[in-house]
Amino acid sequence: MCDAVQALLPFPPGCRVTRLVGREKRFTAVTVDPDTGAEVRAHTNNTGSMLGLLRPGAAALLSPAANPDRVLKWTLEALALPGGHRGRHPAWVGVNTLTPNRLLAAAWRAGLLPETRAYAQMTPEAKTGASRLDARFDDAQGGGLPTLFVECKNVTLVEDDQAQFPDAASERGRKHLDELTRLVRQGCRAALFFLVQRPDGQCFAPAETVDPDYAAGLATALHAGVEAWVWRARVTPAGIALAARLPLAPAWAACERPRSA
Repeated sequence: MCDAVQALLPFPPGCRVTRLVGREKRFTAVTVDPDTGAEVRAHTNNTGSMLGLLRPGAAALLSPAANPDRVLKWTLEALALPGGHRGRHPAWVGVNTLTPNRLLAAAWRAGLLPETRAYAQMTPEAKTGASRLDARFDDAQGGGLPTLFVECKNVTLVEDDQAQFPDAASERGRKHLDELTRLVRQGCRAALFFLVQRPDGQCFAPAETVDPDYAAGLATALHAGVEAWVWRARVTPAGIALAARLPLAPAWAACERPRSA
């Protein structure tokens, strides 16, 4: 189990579990306290569809806002899968889209990502060209490593045990693919860190039926040498940890260019 000690990203004290009523506009989740029936509104930074998760009555994990002056005093961190997972209830799905960025940094500091262990410096929100990517890793010790750019994606959609991204058409995501591909062709390393924040994904593929252009862009990126790092997260009310590395679905693994090429 993931507890406050094991979690790379422990949740702050004072988290609470409520019940989802629905999504209001773009950035607000409306929930109710199951004990008092009082309405509890929470900020959600997830602008995707959260397909299959926004079910009225689902358990919703909220964290208190660090800023006491914020209008919405709570942040939506996770929603429970209907019926749990393999008989366990609840099974949490992390929906906070800042989590992949934070987990990438924490995993790098802890030496848990083989691809980043040799890098001595991480810069978040790295500007490149006309884009801004989530992280840049540099070899500050003169070891000759190529600069590594990483873009993080939060994955909450699973179909038939296959984790998929995106859950809504994403022009921004397609632009990131183009920029990562450009960087690789210029001699840099570039990677996508797909964090599957639910327990039932066994492999990963792009959601071709949701955004066929993203799928085509990912195929181009993989052929060019952009790396895909897919990890499942373990989400509990205590916090979030890295659970297991997941493979690409076979058809997509065939698109990858060997690192030695």
